[in-house]
Amino acid sequence: MESPKSEIEQVLGRSDAVGATTDEGKGRIFPCESCGADFEFNIGEQKLKCPFCGFEKEVELAVESEVAEQDFQVMLDRVLEFRELKEKAEPSEPSDCSEVRCESCSGVVVFTGTLTSTECPYCGSPIQRENVHTATRRVPVDGVLPFLVERGTVQSKLKQWVKSRWFAPGDFKKRGAQGKFNGIYLPYWTFDSLTFTAYSGERGENYTVRVGTGKNRRTKTRTRWSPASGRFQRFFDDVLVVASQGLPENYVIALEPWPLMKCVPFTQQYLAGYLARTYDIELDRGFEKGKQRIDAAIRADVKRRIGGDKQRVHGVNSRYDAITYKHLLLPVYLMTYRFKNKPYRIFVNAVTGEIQGQRPYSWAKISMAVLAGVVAIITVVVILNFTGR
Repeated sequence: MESPKSEIEQVLGRSDAVGATTDEGKGRIFPCESCGADFEFNIGEQKLKCPFCGFEKEVELAVESEVAEQDFQVMLDRVLEFRELKEKAEPSEPSDCSEVRCESCSGVVVFTGTLTSTECPYCGSPIQRENVHTATRRVPVDGVLPFLVERGTVQSKLKQWVKSRWFAPGDFKKRGAQGKFNGIYLPYWTFDSLTFTAYSGERGENYTVRVGTGKNRRTKTRTRWSPASGRFQRFFDDVLVVASQGLPENYVIALEPWPLMKCVPFTQQYLAGYLARTYDIELDRGFEKGKQRIDAAIRADVKRRIGGDKQRVHGVNSRYDAITYKHLLLPVYLMTYRFKNKPYRIFVNAVTGEIQGQRPYSWAKISMAVLAGVVAIITVVVILNFTGR
């Protein structure tokens, strides 16, 4: 006889088994069917592959599974109801750390914060918190974009990236960024929405007039303003929001665009041998961040529609309908290296190979460039004055 579901499980519609495996904190490994070692996801083959005996296995996907859009309001209502139940049931949660016992060597691994997949520090086996991405307390993952760029390719691209850095110290260009790349899946929200916008403003048309007399006679540009207003609809598809805090957002956003059409239905087998993080930016907060990107695009659209040489925007009122979301895991290589005892971080899109990151600067080179610029300006001024005489 099946045990009754808890209130929390009923809210998010998950089974007893899923909640139990998460609460028990078991590690997840993928044993090779040939030699018993642990499978890893092989980028080149896009399969599970044993690093010891070479045995390969296709990634198993559920029949008729797909990466589908999810109803934002339905899930948001469930999450909000869950929060209320959690506050009643667990008023004082002790910690955000979880202990996981490795099934290979029985060592205990601590998962801190939102880390969900790592290597056992004792025997090196890849382990995960069982079903953490489909647990009763999390919004489930809908899709994953597998790693497509291998580490060797990334290392080659990194050398080119280092050489192309302007004003970098000479010894940095010679030595390069030295460190180990870690493959990690970062959590993302994507949002779709049909928007309806009403706007008002002014359209500015430039014209020129001649002013002054004699030597002071000159041409000035003035602007003629006229009222402008309108309404329009616009559909936004897959607006991306990184759902992990603590990352320099400018570098992460610069990794875009992502080929999201290559996403496949989520299965933990794609995580074998890699790190992964669950979201710590909740669904509702994620949409607020996504709305900021939508609003910026709408405002730019409003200016285009007003037209003219200049625009004044007085009011923009937008409505967001038919909101859907997806919870995705996207692959990134991260590396932290040190140069003169200062840490720098590099981020690589593990599908397109795009590199973004921090780098050192040579202030001596910058000073020389500034000085050369000043000398060039002075030289031009002297020549013009001499020619004018």
